[in-house]
Amino acid sequence: MIPLKDDTPRFSTPYVTYFLLGFNILIFLLQKWVESTQGPAASDQLTMVFGLVPVKIPIALAGGQVPYRLVDFFATRYITPMAAFLPILTSMFLHGGWWHIISNMWVLWIFGDNVEDYLGHFVYLLFYVGAGIAGAVLHVMFNWASPIPTVGASGAIAGVMGAYFVLYPKARVLTLVPFFFVFFVWLPAWIVLGYWFLAQFLGGAATAIQTHGAAAKGGVAFWAHVGGFITGLVMIKLLPQRPRLYRYSGWN
Repeated sequence: MIPLKDDTPRFSTPYVTYFLLGFNILIFLLQKWVESTQGPAASDQLTMVFGLVPVKIPIALAGGQVPYRLVDFFATRYITPMAAFLPILTSMFLHGGWWHIISNMWVLWIFGDNVEDYLGHFVYLLFYVGAGIAGAVLHVMFNWASPIPTVGASGAIAGVMGAYFVLYPKARVLTLVPFFFVFFVWLPAWIVLGYWFLAQFLGGAATAIQTHGAAAKGGVAFWAHVGGFITGLVMIKLLPQRPRLYRYSGWN
């Protein structure tokens, strides 16, 4: 199911959502510029430095000495704490391709404005970053020994989806449903977002089973999505709603 738009009104301008959309797109265009002017190797190096590489964290916690088997891979014998932990933040502003950036920004465009409307601009920004960090942490926990870099705003945006799931479960979402034939249908938000979360959880569980005792491979960061979504569910319950002149409780 692919969400296309929702029918929940908002009563303020979502400046932070607009900023996040623009900033993510700008960084992605810079990634493509590096790739086109300096070659794919430079783009890969950018991803390796600023993307989240799970195995760097236990290496840094153990003193920073890179195991011999990974020296050639990382082209260094030492991982600093900054190199290990900073990508938890920077990785959420990188994307792996056109479909990656378009799908993430599309979902943020649909659901982000209403969550920002509820929380207020500054608290919403903290919420977004917090959900992204939580998603990254859970991804690292399930891929502790993986040298594969992970990029994308999916964990943070999953947090937005989790918050929307709590705030507006009865809101209608126009959804593209590919089932033999493609058709469009208005569905309650709890169905669209609940289905998405279930798919991410099952995908993460299947990946964990397949890679148990084996080297991790690249792919969808299911656990980042799960961690971000659950964080959104919890944080939206703990954070206060900003004062407003208009209320629209009939939409929740």
